[in-house]
Amino acid sequence: MSLRQTTNEPMTGAASAAPVTARPPSWKRKYALHRGEPLAGFALIAPTVIGLGVFILWPAAQTLFFSFTKQGTFSGYTWIGIQNFVDIFGDPVFYGALINTAVLTGFTIAAVPIAIVCAVLLNTEGLRALTLYRVIYFLPVVTLPTAVGLVWKYLYNGDYGLLNSALAVVGIDGPSWLSDSRFVLVAVSMVAIWSTLGYNIVLLLAGLQSIPKSYYEAAELDGAGKIRTFFTITVPLLTPTTFFVMIISVIGALKTFDLVYLMVGADNPALGSARTILYLFYERGFTQFNGGYAAAIALVTLVIIGVVTLVQFRLQKKWVHYE
Repeated sequence: MSLRQTTNEPMTGAASAAPVTARPPSWKRKYALHRGEPLAGFALIAPTVIGLGVFILWPAAQTLFFSFTKQGTFSGYTWIGIQNFVDIFGDPVFYGALINTAVLTGFTIAAVPIAIVCAVLLNTEGLRALTLYRVIYFLPVVTLPTAVGLVWKYLYNGDYGLLNSALAVVGIDGPSWLSDSRFVLVAVSMVAIWSTLGYNIVLLLAGLQSIPKSYYEAAELDGAGKIRTFFTITVPLLTPTTFFVMIISVIGALKTFDLVYLMVGADNPALGSARTILYLFYERGFTQFNGGYAAAIALVTLVIIGVVTLVQFRLQKKWVHYE
């Protein structure tokens, strides 16, 4: 029997009964296994995307649109183009609020070294009740702004406030801190610094603990004292964290509203010396019902925050040291 005849003979038995099926390519098998993953991924991110769109993107788009309109007291609007922005930059009240916000921001930046010193002290090993001190410094951060504003309003009271009572013990007649235009902005700034100091300290503590201890051991072997070690090792290596703290501190100061609203109020004769940009936004939008003007103020504030943040990122190349 020839080889040709042998290969052409039909197969018999179990082998001839088994059907022959071709397996699909590997990419088709992988697609069949994972074709449900995109839907699952979209389902997982849907709550975040919906929340971002409904609570952030849509209100931002509305603010942009209404900044070019003049709104009625109760409803309706009229398209007026850039007139709101023209009115803003011709409004002396806006410039006063801008100056007040800049001064408050300056106080906030000046308080960053205080946070650095406190963080270094709280990072000292062997300090008794160290955890208790850290909790005490952080308490203002988790306290409601309303409670902070009302308590400090009582402390600053010119007639029966605790601060003036303490000054009277040493023979000093304290002023009306929140009703005197000379002191009201400083008083509000001190509370703003106090309420954010603990958060800045926590961030700086994290930065301090990331510095290798070998640097301090080498400095100690070289005979460097604590002050020299602080300025030659701690401060330079802490600059990335310090930069981040300054960014969030400046943004927070530019958005100050609640302390002015709670501690000063609309009927205070010294309001003009403490009014911030966001308080002006509240006045125009919710007391004078000029929503278009308020929307324009919000956009101007956003631009100011963006410009200030960009300048900080530009300047950080000159003083921030990365390992």
